[in-house]
Amino acid sequence: MSLSCFRDVLSSGLKVVTIPTPHLHSALIAAYVRAGSRHERAANNGVSHFLEHMFFRGSHAFPDTVKIHPDRLEVGFEVLGDMLTRPRLCEMEVERQIILEEMLDEVDENGRDIDLDNLSKMELFPGHPLALKIAGTVDSVRSMTERQLRAHHQRHYVTGNMVLVAAGNVRRDEVLGLAEKHFSHLRRGASNSERVPPPRRSGPQFRFVRHDEAQTAIRISFRTVPEHHPDFPALHLIRRVLDDGLSSRLPFNVVEKRGLAYSLHARRDESPSCAPEKTARLFLEVCQTLAELKKEQIPEDELERAKQRHRIHLEFTRDSPGELAGWFGGTELFRPAESFEERTRKIEVQSADQLCRVAARYFRAENLNVVAVGQTRGSKGLRTAVAAAAPLRS
Repeated sequence: MSLSCFRDVLSSGLKVVTIPTPHLHSALIAAYVRAGSRHERAANNGVSHFLEHMFFRGSHAFPDTVKIHPDRLEVGFEVLGDMLTRPRLCEMEVERQIILEEMLDEVDENGRDIDLDNLSKMELFPGHPLALKIAGTVDSVRSMTERQLRAHHQRHYVTGNMVLVAAGNVRRDEVLGLAEKHFSHLRRGASNSERVPPPRRSGPQFRFVRHDEAQTAIRISFRTVPEHHPDFPALHLIRRVLDDGLSSRLPFNVVEKRGLAYSLHARRDESPSCAPEKTARLFLEVCQTLAELKKEQIPEDELERAKQRHRIHLEFTRDSPGELAGWFGGTELFRPAESFEERTRKIEVQSADQLCRVAARYFRAENLNVVAVGQTRGSKGLRTAVAAAAPLRS
């Protein structure tokens, strides 16, 4: 069954994406804004995150939270439209303290960064806004002013820099009418652009931060390409071969077969932890698993399983308004989203030889970045193993 996606532009310049899925009994409304830490400087780092917090402090028409019934779609548009166009920005000092508490998860008792996401970004994109922390620094949050928040809101929350999306049991004509009515206060303006990421630094790159925990956490990163790059379909299948259940290569080789960690995933948002003395062995086993993809073609049955899992995932996505909104609405900030059929065609034509060549292109010692946080015990061996990165050099 083909999935319909409608892309419209209101007279104000606001893009509206509608994905009707009448078989569902729920709906979702979301607004995607092309603004974040990538559009900040050191002086106002964290302003996008701070403003997002402040939106939920209420707007002029809705100073408190509102619950709505799924049938009352207009109330959702009215709340979201007023929140994003006329925020009150009240109780800023209370919200500042909440953010500072939130940030404590990212540092140790001495205020040093121990968050693997932040540390990895700093190593992968030095001197670039991509290296900035999403929440900002303690100093930038403490010094944030209402004037900075309002300036950021006026600059980025404009018609050309936002996409409004509705997914689920919705009608296109109703969505367009409600968007026109309740986002009329949105200022007109153009879309943002971003600085090109800095050139890759020649690796291997390694950073270790001491932190007295029972386990050492490790993040192994390779800079690759965005979704619209020709290599992305092959990389997507490689990720599924590496991590799509306990029988996949990474969890099987590292966890089930050798017991080097409790869990292991090939995702940006999760990193393995293990006993400090096991870190070098874990790293080398991961590299060996990656190196095998460069040297030997994936068997056809394994490749077909990865493709089948991709097809199943897309079928499940049809039942999730949130995932549909992200796929079509979030992508629309940068370019028109691929249809599920287009993505499937690109995945299905990938060959074992293509995956082998793409793996060799990115899983190289020169493209390797490793960050570890934990006890110094075992760190010397890990540093030596990363510097050699022997499996990735052959």
